[in-house]
Amino acid sequence: MKNFKMVCLDIDGTLLNSSHKITQNVKKEINIIANEKQIPVILVSARMPKGIIFLQRELEIEQPIICYSGALILDKNGQILSNEIISSLSLEEIYEVTKKFNVHMSLYKDDEWYIEEMDEWAKQESEITNIIPTVIDFKNLIYKWKKEGTGPNKILCMSNPDKIINLKESIKNNDLNIYPSKPTYLEIMPSKASKTSAINVLQKKFKVEQSEIIAMGDNYNDVDMIEYAGVGVAMGNAPDEVKKHSNYITSTNDQDGVAKAIIKLILE
Repeated sequence: MKNFKMVCLDIDGTLLNSSHKITQNVKKEINIIANEKQIPVILVSARMPKGIIFLQRELEIEQPIICYSGALILDKNGQILSNEIISSLSLEEIYEVTKKFNVHMSLYKDDEWYIEEMDEWAKQESEITNIIPTVIDFKNLIYKWKKEGTGPNKILCMSNPDKIINLKESIKNNDLNIYPSKPTYLEIMPSKASKTSAINVLQKKFKVEQSEIIAMGDNYNDVDMIEYAGVGVAMGNAPDEVKKHSNYITSTNDQDGVAKAIIKLILE
């Protein structure tokens, strides 16, 4: 067994297959390293806590989680270790632009998901994540957050690919980290938040060296952690641009890529 002391896993497109399920083989290998070898397995995702915790239970692991691509870190008891927010001023600007382009906007704060109406995009996301959002008037919500001096951890904009490209080009704000997680989704986080900065917080907590970390991912927002880790693993289903940044390419998420990487890098 190699001397790795932390494994960081992206969820969608990595841990989960195309049917949004964890396969038995992936479960088995994670169970071996997490519970027999006592190596912390950290789930790292753009998802909200609710969308991660049920997967942890399924995997039978108890560890901190990295939510909203690093904007929120919770310990295994749900206590906040780190919390980055988007200012209500930036939120107001984005709200106006989404209205102009007629693009769906979802807001995420702590463990809540807010929408203005249950449109086709919200329904689709609800089906994928198994989470029901709170329908609320955004003007009132923004006013409330402004008074409280707070804001969301993440903004998710959903629309057709052309509108998403136009929206991305229209948002000029250096305090934000903006990327398309797929052609129809634009994810917006605070600029201080990244998967790597969050891993760094947990690395100190677990007293783990950078060289002792494995990170696995499949998308552009995983590149920073793939580059940072001692061994960065790209999934077989990752774009070529993401694969270029990795030390190792495993099979796809539909071919037990995570399980195969664990066997190759840790258990063999």
